[in-house]
Amino acid sequence: MNAPEYAEKASEIFVLSDSFIRIKELIDNESSTIDDIADVILLDPALAGTILKLSNSSFFNYPGQIDTISKAVLIIGITEVYNLVIAYFTTKAFRKIKADPEYLNDFWERSVDCALTVKFLGTKLSVPNAERLFILGLLHNLGELVMHQFMPEKVETCKQVNSDELPWTKQLQSFGFSYADVTAELLKQWQLPYSLIEPIRDQDDEDFEHSTDETKLLYIAKRVMTLNHECKSHDPSAVITDDKLDSLAVQKELLRDASDFCDMERLSILAVLNPSACMLY
Repeated sequence: MNAPEYAEKASEIFVLSDSFIRIKELIDNESSTIDDIADVILLDPALAGTILKLSNSSFFNYPGQIDTISKAVLIIGITEVYNLVIAYFTTKAFRKIKADPEYLNDFWERSVDCALTVKFLGTKLSVPNAERLFILGLLHNLGELVMHQFMPEKVETCKQVNSDELPWTKQLQSFGFSYADVTAELLKQWQLPYSLIEPIRDQDDEDFEHSTDETKLLYIAKRVMTLNHECKSHDPSAVITDDKLDSLAVQKELLRDASDFCDMERLSILAVLNPSACMLY
């Protein structure tokens, strides 16, 4: 089976709920009002609670209190609320996976770290609406969960990388495709926006000539996260080369600051999206 076939098979197991589909339809409909969107969100108390918790977190750093969904949509914007809806229903969909809780906790910690890193870098580099980058990092590696559902032993083998190996290269050797390929195909199955699919599909592309800034930032953020998790013993320059950092004027000090930011914010995000992971702390 190839990446699209695995993604199609996974989409039959990991399904986004009817509530998500309804919210997506409203957001895509230009005639919908803020109240229309808020009313559908309120039908799912857990979703509404998640959006309010994240809206009031230091992640958005809003100086006042956001106490209603309508206010959340108004203050942080429809796109950001949509991204929070995607985050909520994605983590909910993958609760059906057959996997050890410790493995899942580690997976979501890595995903949140990538999400926080890409958001931090985008903010410091003055990328417009940098908060939207968070969802790229959070979803970037869902293909790993897909492959774990069908070939858990092979996924576990791919996680064991030597100091001269890179995880995504080992994935290509093992499967003939990377987790990024499967992730992009799954997001297509879910009919998520192309603005999410493209950077995730191209996250391992070494040729930056035609890459968007979002793709470049995700490329770098993923590698920063990997150095802090799977590739701790690697030479950093073998994972992220200076020319890639120079293409976005990213200083190494900024990467250290990004890691510090993850350490500060990780727990608050995990507490909302994957509470069981907080047991690690």
